[in-house]
Amino acid sequence: MDRSFRSGLIVLAGVALLATALAVHAILLETVVWTVLLGAGGALLTAVGVVRLRTELRALVGRRRGEIALHTLGVVGVLIALAYLSVRYPFRFDLTAAGLYSLSEPTVKMLKRLDKPVHIVFFHDPLMRETVELYELIARQNTLVSVEFYDPMINPAQARMLGVNFAGTAILESQGRRLQVNGGSESDIANGILRVSQGATQRVCFLDGHGEPDPFSLESHDHQEGAPGHTHGLGAKYVLHERHGMAKARHALETVNYTVEKVLLLQRGDALAGCAVLVVGGPKIALLPREIDAVRAYLAKGGNALFMLDPFVRTGLEPVIREYGVVVDDDIVIDEASHFWADVSSPAVTDYNRHQITRDLPLTFFPGVRSLSPTPQRVPGTSVVPLVNSSKNSWGQADPNRVGFVKGRDAPGPNTLMVVALRRPGEESTPRSRIAVVGDSDFATNSFFHIMGNGTLFLNTVNYLAAQENLIGLQPRTADLPRVNLTNRQMKGTFFLSVVLVPALLAVVGTAVWWKQH
Repeated sequence: MDRSFRSGLIVLAGVALLATALAVHAILLETVVWTVLLGAGGALLTAVGVVRLRTELRALVGRRRGEIALHTLGVVGVLIALAYLSVRYPFRFDLTAAGLYSLSEPTVKMLKRLDKPVHIVFFHDPLMRETVELYELIARQNTLVSVEFYDPMINPAQARMLGVNFAGTAILESQGRRLQVNGGSESDIANGILRVSQGATQRVCFLDGHGEPDPFSLESHDHQEGAPGHTHGLGAKYVLHERHGMAKARHALETVNYTVEKVLLLQRGDALAGCAVLVVGGPKIALLPREIDAVRAYLAKGGNALFMLDPFVRTGLEPVIREYGVVVDDDIVIDEASHFWADVSSPAVTDYNRHQITRDLPLTFFPGVRSLSPTPQRVPGTSVVPLVNSSKNSWGQADPNRVGFVKGRDAPGPNTLMVVALRRPGEESTPRSRIAVVGDSDFATNSFFHIMGNGTLFLNTVNYLAAQENLIGLQPRTADLPRVNLTNRQMKGTFFLSVVLVPALLAVVGTAVWWKQH
């Protein structure tokens, strides 16, 4: 047995002792004397073996294979260093168009506005890496949010202490309040953080029993302009067995910490007791006098309501709204200058009056909307603020069947499509009441809620009425397919630019080049 072979065995023995020491330490999770002795002995043997092999190693390095080995070790070392730095200082790139692996902007806004500490304990298994990363992203947005991670199989005692039986459960705590969240989606987690930090949940009550869109229905329709049998503008015919749903609006409200329920005013006299906001979303038949009295009494006690009333439908609530200084006109707004796609009875709006509700609001549109007007005489104790107006080229048309402005009968634009009104009676002890009135309910249904700013307008309005202005601007992430929605002006401009202007410029440049060459 030659000298180099014996030296190689010494190096292998030293490496084996070092590996054994590291393995024992990883198993025991503590440092003991004989583990240190094993590691020291392994390091000593490895060093002695390397010294005895120094001549052979020097000769090996001087050859081509040695150079390749050193380069390989260098590359591996760089990769290990980069891997360590990526773990120590993580940096994310989300290259998906919909930002699927990033927090949505509303969630980030909510977390930035958080003013109470929230501690999260999340129990997970190895297959829940994406949810773990989601909690880590949330914790990075605000130092008030802290997160701990446990595997209930490895840490059963911790799970028993918090009453957790399954992986995928999170325990949220804030100022003595505790909440358990079982869902792993961004909206579930954000909703839980809001609920545990605020400590209270407000009720939003949707009026039911008059053909209103169902907030618990996912029903929606595909809409094609000019398609017979179903429309929201001129010639609208309400088909009760094809009612739209408002489940997207309900889910958005629940995401920002509201409880949603339907109310029937004829079931009991106190049906609206405890409602932070009453939503009257497009009734198709008139309310009974007893129901109207219940709504009036609710508002008189300081209640808040969002009235979304479609064109040419008498609901019986018109006198109640008139008490706030707002007249619901019996017409439909036609806007030939700014409308959604090719429907002139769907006004599109991009410019709004200054208000908390319309702050940073993108384009909204209203498929079949009536106009609103002030009362001839100002109602004492009320304040009315118009928010959304159609363009100057619009008008409020009294004829529901054909397009055409008739002077003296129709109201020229701009027409008011949405207002908020505040009523504070003369007595200081009487609570004030807020209402918002929109001449259309379709903009908040499942078919249109997710398009452009429609959903944001609905959520901002409810938050304002419920005095939750800190939530204005929040809306949940939706999973709808991306699509481009244009007003008629944008469509015409795009057509002119792509079909006329650009080809014309290329033709002029080509003609000039040809002329110069010849």
